[in-house]
Amino acid sequence: MIDEGLHKKFREAVDYISSYTKPLPADLLLKLYAYYKIANKNYNNPGSKTPLINAFKANALIQAQNISMEEAMKSYVELVNKEIKGS
Repeated sequence: MIDEGLHKKFREAVDYISSYTKPLPADLLLKLYAYYKIANKNYNNPGSKTPLINAFKANALIQAQNISMEEAMKSYVELVNKEIKGS
């Protein structure tokens, strides 16, 4: 079971990214995408209408496939704090 503190930090990081308006590098977005999908146990196929974007998203998921839901949440939060917030 994932502790409530981690879940709260994850939701706050997701909310922060959802309201973030500056452009972000594609590789960072793909990592966030993969961690988010794993953290939410959402293994549906990428939904872009562009095949190339779907391929990149699928590749990001494949690269992160061996991490747990908890690890995905931690990685998401760490990535937001380090790469975007700068803390």
